[in-house]
Amino acid sequence: MAGNPKPPRLWRDVVLFDGHDTRAEPMAVVVEAGHISRVMPMTELDRDVAAGCREMGRGGVMTPGLVDCHTHLVFGGSRADEFEQRLEGVSYEEIARRGGGILSTVRATRAASEDELFAQARPRLEALMAEGVTTVEIKSGYGLTVADELKMLRVARRLGESLPVRVITTLLGAHALPPEFAGDSDGYIELVCREMIPAAAEQGLADAVDVFCEKIAFSVAQCERVFESAAAHGLPVKAHAEQLSNLGGSAMAARHGALSADHIEYLDEAGVADLREAGSVAVLLPGAFHTLRETRLPPIEALRAAAVPMAIATDANPGSSPIFNPTLMLNFACTLFRLTPREALAGMTAQGARALGLHEQDDGGHGRVTAGAPADLCWWDAESPAALAYAVQPGRLRQRIFNGEVTHDTAHA
Repeated sequence: MAGNPKPPRLWRDVVLFDGHDTRAEPMAVVVEAGHISRVMPMTELDRDVAAGCREMGRGGVMTPGLVDCHTHLVFGGSRADEFEQRLEGVSYEEIARRGGGILSTVRATRAASEDELFAQARPRLEALMAEGVTTVEIKSGYGLTVADELKMLRVARRLGESLPVRVITTLLGAHALPPEFAGDSDGYIELVCREMIPAAAEQGLADAVDVFCEKIAFSVAQCERVFESAAAHGLPVKAHAEQLSNLGGSAMAARHGALSADHIEYLDEAGVADLREAGSVAVLLPGAFHTLRETRLPPIEALRAAAVPMAIATDANPGSSPIFNPTLMLNFACTLFRLTPREALAGMTAQGARALGLHEQDDGGHGRVTAGAPADLCWWDAESPAALAYAVQPGRLRQRIFNGEVTHDTAHA
C-alpha cells in the first residue's frame, strides 16, 4: 500500500530570482510532488494554504537550481605542469602542438577504467552540487576512439544515476585529432560520423553532439559533416567556436539550428546576427578566459543589442578551466565580461537550461521558478541575488532542492 503523500513544502518571505528577474516584493514558493505548484507574493499567501504546508524556511534568497551547461568533468590525469608552462609564457596552442593539451588528457583517460573515471569525476560533480548545481552537461572528448568515447559517456550517465543531479551527456568526438590519425583529419571525421555517432545514438548514451571548430582542431567543413551525421541520428548539436580565431564556426552552427555556440571570443557581428536568427544561445566561459589569460573579450554589447541569450558555464576541465565553482563563474562573468549580476545569474539558470534544450519542458521549463516547473531550487544565505555574483564566498547555500527533495541542508543541520 502506498504511503501517505508528503504535504506541500513552503518557503516564505524569500527574495526571489525567477530565472530572469528579481521579484520586487517578498515571495512564497510552494512545492508539491516534485514540481513548483505556486509562486506568489506574501500578501497573497492564504493562511489555509500555509497551514497545509510544511514550512521549510524563511527569508534569504531563492533561485532556480544552477544549470552548468558546459563541462568536461569525466577525464583522467592532471595538467598542472601545463599550468606552469603557460605562466612561463608558452601559449595554449603551442602546448597543444607539442603533444600536450587535450592529447595528454586523452592518454590518461584511455588508460583509466570506467570505475577509475567514475571515482575521479564524482568529487568534481559533488563540488558543483555543493554550490547549487542541479543540472549539468558532461561532454566526452578525451577518448577519441569509439570504445573510449562510449566509456566516458557511460561514466557520465552513471554519475547522473548515482547522485541527485540531472546529467545531460554530449558526444564530443570531434574534440582533437588522435595520434593514430595524424595527418588524416578527414579519416578521423569519417570515423566520428560513420561509427561513433551511430553507436552513441543506438546505445542511448548521448543527448547531443558537439565539435571543436578551430584551427588547432577541425575545419568548418569537417564540423558540418559531424552535424549532418548527428541530425541523421536525431541528435541536436552545439559547437566550441571562435575561441582562438574567427573561422565562421558559429555561423555554420546557427545554420544547423545549434542549441549553442560556446566560447565565441572572436565572434563578429555577422555571427551574432546568425545566432539571433537561429535562436541559438551564446555560452560564455569566463573560467577558460581567466585561466588562459586571454585578452579578446566576447562581443557582449553586440549580443545584448541583438537579444541573443547569454548562458554562463564553468567549462570545468583539466586544462583550460580547472575550476569547479559555479558561483565563482558568476563573479567572473561580471568582473571579466562586464555582465550585470542579473544577466550572470540568468545565464546560469534559465539561459543555461535553454542552451541544453530544456527551457520548454515540463510546462514552465527548467531553470525557472514558476508554477509547473520542476522543483529544482536553491535557497541561499544572502540578502539579494546580486550578492551571489558580488562575493566569492563558499558556504552560502542553505538548501539545494532537486525534484522537490532537499538534498543539501545546512539550515537544519
